[in-house]
Amino acid sequence: MTTIYNDVEHLLQYGLEKKLITVWDLDYVRNSLYHLFQLDGQTPPEVEGEVPETPVTILARMLDFAVEEGLIGETVTERDLFDAKIMDRLMPRPSEVTRDFYHTFEKEGPVAATEFFYQLSQDSHYIRTDRIAKNMHWFSPTEYGDLEITINLSKPEKDPKAIAAARKATGQEKYPKCLLCKENVGYAGRLDHPARDNHRIIPVDLEGEHWFLQYSPYIYYNEHAIVLSRDHRPMSISKDGFDRLLDFVDQFPHYFVGSNADLPIVGGSILSHDHFQGGHHEFPMAKAPVDEWFTFDGFRDVQAGVVEWPMSVIRLRSEDRHRLTELGDMILQKWRTYSDEEVEVLAETNGEPHNTVTPIARYRDGQFELDLVLRNNRTSDEHPLGIFHPHEEVHHIKKENIGLIEVMGLAVLPGRLVDEMKELAGYMADGALDGKALESEATAKHVDWAKRIAEEHPVDSEEAAEELLKEEIGKRFSVVLEHAGVFKRTESGKLGFDRFLEEVGR
Repeated sequence: MTTIYNDVEHLLQYGLEKKLITVWDLDYVRNSLYHLFQLDGQTPPEVEGEVPETPVTILARMLDFAVEEGLIGETVTERDLFDAKIMDRLMPRPSEVTRDFYHTFEKEGPVAATEFFYQLSQDSHYIRTDRIAKNMHWFSPTEYGDLEITINLSKPEKDPKAIAAARKATGQEKYPKCLLCKENVGYAGRLDHPARDNHRIIPVDLEGEHWFLQYSPYIYYNEHAIVLSRDHRPMSISKDGFDRLLDFVDQFPHYFVGSNADLPIVGGSILSHDHFQGGHHEFPMAKAPVDEWFTFDGFRDVQAGVVEWPMSVIRLRSEDRHRLTELGDMILQKWRTYSDEEVEVLAETNGEPHNTVTPIARYRDGQFELDLVLRNNRTSDEHPLGIFHPHEEVHHIKKENIGLIEVMGLAVLPGRLVDEMKELAGYMADGALDGKALESEATAKHVDWAKRIAEEHPVDSEEAAEELLKEEIGKRFSVVLEHAGVFKRTESGKLGFDRFLEEVGR
């Protein structure tokens, strides 16, 4: 019993160190923790030792105590539900977080404000940095520049068909209706919905609408933010959406912000709630050059160009963000109804629409930029998951939807690849690709790919093979993006792109 009291004091010291609480909060928070753990309380013991950088070790011991006392079960889910409640005892109220955010914004600017909120989200254990640290991350050189690769070890892989099915669900019986709803703030969670006791959001006005800023609990890049509508409404790509994206970067010019497309297959994992993703990060696509700058009729004041990228990207630049949204909307409306059978683009089949865009906004060198990535979600007998979706030949690496993050050049790959690549590297080094590698369920799907690599780059050690495979995964990801590109970077694809640009009025 002494240990839990010591852990309470250690957690209080952590809260003081991270400025989650002040000395005037100590008795209140201590008693709140006693109540949570159903303790009668005692005179606080003296504790010594350095305050840890994260609360992970303290929380682990406190959760063990909760299990031993029968307060919670032993499952990871139940422990996760309870540790959010522990940390919430140290959290300021939502109104206090909002007040401090905008006080910092007004006094020190938007960079300091988002840094404050991002640090709070980490210190409160809402962003689970201990799990995210397990993710693998590297850059891989390709003909499109250095692509970013991360292997996700903190979040389960999703199936494209399940994502599409989730979009059709009304969610009326659920509370909160989805993981993005503002009602998640302070929500206790349940076995099928994560706890959000220690979750906070910041209100942001976008073009006169109420939106909120939060961070992803599973960050894939620096200050991985989510900007969500107050209303639970489906994703929708529109001129109003372009206006909101550019309004956001007007207020937070150090951030990019973008939206997943609004159709299944080419959209993100949550299509039932209108939201954006942003952050303080420069993606490979943002670094990619433009083939040639040109203008459209009626928009001589807006620079436009096709980005040198495996997907089909039109980049617009102007000092006037409203001119960008006007041109962006014209391009969107043309694309919604555009068909070109020579490149397998059909605007609709049997009344089902197929064309949309993935938009990304940023502010750079004194100008607003709006990237429009053309998307089409048609399927066929040959490609049942999508014609402009990763084809079966690359499913051994990436099968999920190509959403906003992947579009910009960051591959979020499933955790299974860590063990599979290590095992495969061993077979490559041993020359066993035609034997043991084919017999193993984990590596059989990779064998054809690995044999082509081994022929071009013989390796003599497992370590060398692992490094080679990391590099080749990046090249494989570039193929994934090429599959998702509507107008291929081939002669016929470029001609197809030209036809569409002429239709818009280049």
